[in-house]
Amino acid sequence: MARTRLYRNGVLEARDFNPAEISDHLAEPGVTLWLDMCEPDESDLATISEELGLHRLAVEDAVHEHQRPKLDHYESHLFLAAYLATIDPTTMRLSTSEISVFITPTALVTVRKDPHFDIDKVVARWDTNADLAKSGVAFLLHGVLDFIVDSHIDAVQVLDERIEQVEEALFAEQVDLQPLQRESYRLRRSLMALRKVAGPMREVLEGVLRHGSHLVDRTMRPYFGDVQDHVLKTAGRIEALRDLAATLRETELTVQSNQLNVIMKKVTSWAAIIAVPTLITGFYGQNITYPGINTEWGFWVSTLVIVVASVGLWWSFRRRGWL
Repeated sequence: MARTRLYRNGVLEARDFNPAEISDHLAEPGVTLWLDMCEPDESDLATISEELGLHRLAVEDAVHEHQRPKLDHYESHLFLAAYLATIDPTTMRLSTSEISVFITPTALVTVRKDPHFDIDKVVARWDTNADLAKSGVAFLLHGVLDFIVDSHIDAVQVLDERIEQVEEALFAEQVDLQPLQRESYRLRRSLMALRKVAGPMREVLEGVLRHGSHLVDRTMRPYFGDVQDHVLKTAGRIEALRDLAATLRETELTVQSNQLNVIMKKVTSWAAIIAVPTLITGFYGQNITYPGINTEWGFWVSTLVIVVASVGLWWSFRRRGWL
């Protein structure tokens, strides 16, 4: 299912018309076209690729999934691949939605690889900033890129807040390390995945401003600069969070080691306490004559020595914080 829009001299003139009519409007002056397709195959793109002069390699990339974020420069158009990023606030897992964009002087073609990329939110941005529509394709492209980069910012914000929560939980009085370790592992994986899709956007924006300089007019250049600034800030925050996540892992290991030391102290202390009665009863278990053998007072003396020694050791270990 395809969606279309036609702007004439910055004014929205038609929407959701038959894509077959695009060829009739391409030659008209002051016209900017948008075509959106979701999960198309090469046959679906065949007609529009001929009319817009799209390169065969770019069409293949638009159909095949898992392209890296990039901007390719062809003779008649630019081809852009990028990813929308969303974080599940419950599982902290990152999900991405791939989009390919063909950029020509008079048309913008967006190809979504799955329906999870909410193109309606992009359309809403265009309608909100309709006064910029006179800038043509640059106006449409900015809405797409701004929406994608904002999703990266939102994902970083969610991960940042969750890492702070893990950090606070790590230094609580009673710490259960096992769920925290699983949580920090998921956070590191999500950060790595986000870095893969958000990091290359810096080169993408630079390429748009360099190779698409004939499309980005003076009106839109500050807006693209603002998106580029957001990309740089996002990349910096991701790197900072990756360092923080690595620090959290080291802290978890330190806390785990400290807990193990405490446990070993307690086990050793109890072993020392148990060793006292074992030593005494073992000593008096020798098959030799010793004071108090076969007498009642000998039994009570040995019992008293066991109790006093055990209580004395327990009190000494307790004062040192070993028990």
